[in-house]
Amino acid sequence: MTQHTTRTGKGTGPGALADVRVIELGQLLAGPYCGQLLGDQGAEVIKIEDPATGDPMRQWGREKPYGRSLWWPIVGRNKKSITANLRTPEGQQIVRDLIADADILLENFRPGTLEKWGLSYEELSAINPGLILVRVSGFGQTGPYAPRAGYASIGEAMGGLRYVVGDPDRQPSRTGISLGDSLAATFATLGALSALHSRESTGRGQVVDASIYESVFAYMESLIPEWEIGQYQRERTGPTLPNVAPSNVYPTMDDDSVLIAANMDTVFRRLAVAMDKPELAEDERYATHSARGGNAAELDQIIGDWAAGWAADALLEHLVEHGIPSGRVYTAKDILADPHFAAREAIVRLPDKTFGEFPMQNVFPKLSDTPGEVKWVGPDLGEHNTEVYQGILGYDDARMADYRERGII
Repeated sequence: MTQHTTRTGKGTGPGALADVRVIELGQLLAGPYCGQLLGDQGAEVIKIEDPATGDPMRQWGREKPYGRSLWWPIVGRNKKSITANLRTPEGQQIVRDLIADADILLENFRPGTLEKWGLSYEELSAINPGLILVRVSGFGQTGPYAPRAGYASIGEAMGGLRYVVGDPDRQPSRTGISLGDSLAATFATLGALSALHSRESTGRGQVVDASIYESVFAYMESLIPEWEIGQYQRERTGPTLPNVAPSNVYPTMDDDSVLIAANMDTVFRRLAVAMDKPELAEDERYATHSARGGNAAELDQIIGDWAAGWAADALLEHLVEHGIPSGRVYTAKDILADPHFAAREAIVRLPDKTFGEFPMQNVFPKLSDTPGEVKWVGPDLGEHNTEVYQGILGYDDARMADYRERGII
């Protein structure tokens, strides 16, 4: 068996996971976003990509200045990229060599793929009993739908989200981002950290099974008992929530809009005072949460007429002074200009050899004693081959040359 050197990630940088090594086999977003989150908190993430094409995320995205994706530098950040053809025995052996001294193996292939390659958990855990295998898929590793291909859109629909998103007079909508993928990756991260904690007492790893549809379903609040017990089916309601008022977006006189959320009794009383209509809070149609919910349309009309007499900036300042939860519906331009984002360092800028300076979301959540860090943007394909194969696995020059010549790496 290959002799492994001391892991390069252990204790070499900030982050609560600085002593954790992750081998990432996934591609696109559902698996790699989990790797991004773990890397943000300091884990050493070694990403294995196909030597011919790499992760498709290297090419995805609406805008590609200089022919490069603006998405890959984010989802690939903090990762070490190596190449290996996993369809070959040599590529599969590379995985076995790497997991011998790894903590987590992350993959989001269709269920059964690892088994087909001789990389089942039973085989891998025989090499490393402490290994945690994180498996992200559309429908999970078991059940009648497990073998199906599953993307975020399908998981969002099956998990119940798509049906309730959008306006009631139109077909179900989407959220504008790959929410199902991100939710699955976030739950996969939670599972990985839980398994790491369990390993401290048991000494053994385990399998984390995170599906897209169940990750979406987990966020669906009281959807199930509302139907089974209350005989109520949630429907699309546009920008409002049924029986919750006022909580809506109101146009202003300068062609902007402001979101006002004042559905609690105490907050609504403050809003009534801010509107110079304190009597609204005493009106039986609006005095209680239930009453306001039942008369939401006419209440929205009253608030909308009032908001239309203000410019957005002045209205927001007035609402803040009265303690009313409120805000604009931000675009990227608004985020970049906002002082609160700046004060909390929510955006970090890193050097990039193509773009010069590359802005992206900073590490979140923020830990006070062991903060994570974005160390570098998504690397070039195979950028860390030498570091990993020779520095960690101890492969010699002849083996490297042979693998390159045969397209294995």
